[in-house]
Amino acid sequence: MIYGKKLLKIYKILLKEFGPQYWWPADSPFEVMIGAVLTQNTNWLNASRAIDNLKRKDLIRPHKIAVISKSKLISAIRPSGFYNQKAAYLKGFSRHVIDRYSGDLRKMSRVKTGILRNELLAINGLGPETVDSILLYALDKPVFVIDAYTRRIFGRHGVKIKDSDYPGWQNLFELHLPRDAKLFNEYHALIVKLAKERCRKKPDCQGCPLKGMSL
Repeated sequence: MIYGKKLLKIYKILLKEFGPQYWWPADSPFEVMIGAVLTQNTNWLNASRAIDNLKRKDLIRPHKIAVISKSKLISAIRPSGFYNQKAAYLKGFSRHVIDRYSGDLRKMSRVKTGILRNELLAINGLGPETVDSILLYALDKPVFVIDAYTRRIFGRHGVKIKDSDYPGWQNLFELHLPRDAKLFNEYHALIVKLAKERCRKKPDCQGCPLKGMSL
């Protein structure tokens, strides 16, 4: 379990460097779910502007997203970009939550992780990263979210995945770390923080807390 020891060491270094991230910032689990869709192909600032618009219109509820006209929804989420697609995704997801769970996210959270993951992946517009963000950050399910930041940072530190796809990267973390939602939550948030602060496309290796480390 050499990967496990090193992954935990990296986690502790990042936590010491940046502190707890308190991610995902939201007032409700459904807001997290909405945010996971809105952050597709954009940055958090743009997604948060769209969320603020939805809040002002009191739309952070499944039944309201489901019944509002697409044009009005598009107007609210326009800052997030790709608004036509995202409006359709949000409506489809909201209708699923209503039809399957009567809008009750507590009922949704009681479904076994693997079953729920496959169910959500079948919804149009919800890929692995979006679904896993919903599972981890909104429903406290122990799944590790993989994104471009994760691939960038760990690729630069010597990680070579035989099957360099989403499941391959996800297995690196889920098979070598304690299966704990709080750990996965904080770890991924710290990865995002490092990527934005230091490990950008043009990296600041001199100031990186992981300088010299390899896996």
